Amino acid sequence: MLSSVIAGLMRLPEWGLSTPVLVDWVEQALDLGITSFDHADIYGGYSVEAAFGAALASAPGLRQRLQIVTKCGIKLVSPARPGHAIKSYDCSRAHLLASVDESLRALRTDHIDLLLLHRPDLLMNPDEVADTFSHLRACGKVLAFGVSNHRGDQVALLHRRFPLQAHQLEFSVLQAQALDDGSLVQCQDLGLQAMAWSPLAGGRLFSPYDAQARRVLPVLEGLGAQHGVSPATLAYAWLMRHPARPRPVTGSGRIAALREAVAAMGLPLSAEDWYRVWQASTGHEVP
Repeated sequence: MLSSVIAGLMRLPEWGLSTPVLVDWVEQALDLGITSFDHADIYGGYSVEAAFGAALASAPGLRQRLQIVTKCGIKLVSPARPGHAIKSYDCSRAHLLASVDESLRALRTDHIDLLLLHRPDLLMNPDEVADTFSHLRACGKVLAFGVSNHRGDQVALLHRRFPLQAHQLEFSVLQAQALDDGSLVQCQDLGLQAMAWSPLAGGRLFSPYDAQARRVLPVLEGLGAQHGVSPATLAYAWLMRHPARPRPVTGSGRIAALREAVAAMGLPLSAEDWYRVWQASTGHEVP
C-alpha cells in the first residue's frame, strides 16, 4: 500500500512553495516512485493539509496517483482550533470523527488512505476507538488505520480489537530505541508496516557538535564510498536493512534529498556493515 520511501510534509511551510511549485514537487516525487505523502492535522498550525489539498485541487487526476497518510489525536492551542483550551491528547469518538472530517475538507479528498493516532491518549477507550475505526472504514472515509509513537502494550491493546496496519515511530542511526524496546519486533509479529520518522535524526547526523554523530558519520562516509552513495543514502539503507523493513518518512522539500532516500532501496548492506554502524552509534561492541 505504501511506497518504500514516504514523503513527509511536516516542514512544508518552511519550504515556501507556491501551489504550482508544490504540484511540480509532488510530480517529481511520483516520478521517483514515492507515492505516499505523510501529514498530520496539526502540521503547520493546522495549515499543511489545506496547502496540499489546494495542490491536489489544481491538478485533476493527481489524487488517484498517490496515497495520503495523516494523523490525528493531538489537540494544539491554535487560532485554527479556538475550542482547544490546553495542549492535550484526545482519541474519543467525537474528536476522531471531527478530525477526519476536517482533514477530508482540508485535503479536498473523499478518503484518507491511512489514518494514524498521533500520540497515545492516556484516557483511550480501546473499544470506543475500535468502533470508531470500524465506522470510518464502513463509510469509506478511511481505508486503513494505525498508530504513531505508541508503546508496545498500547499497540497490542488496540490491535486485539481492530486490525491495525502500521506503526510510525522514530528510528534512525542516532535514535535506535525501536531496536531495544520491541517496537520493530512487534511490527514483524503483528504484520504492521513500520514507518520511520526523522530517519536522518532531524539533521543531527551531520552536526559537528554532536558526539554521537561524530562517531557515526565517518563510518557512513566510508561505507557510502564503497557503494558509491552519499552518507545520507547509507543511513537510509541502514534502517531499511532491518527485517521489519521500515519505510523512512523524509522531511525535505529538496528533490535531491528524496533521490538520496530512493537510492537506498535494495542497497546490499551486509550484516557486518550494519553492525559497524550500530557499534559506532552505541559506542560499544555487541555484548
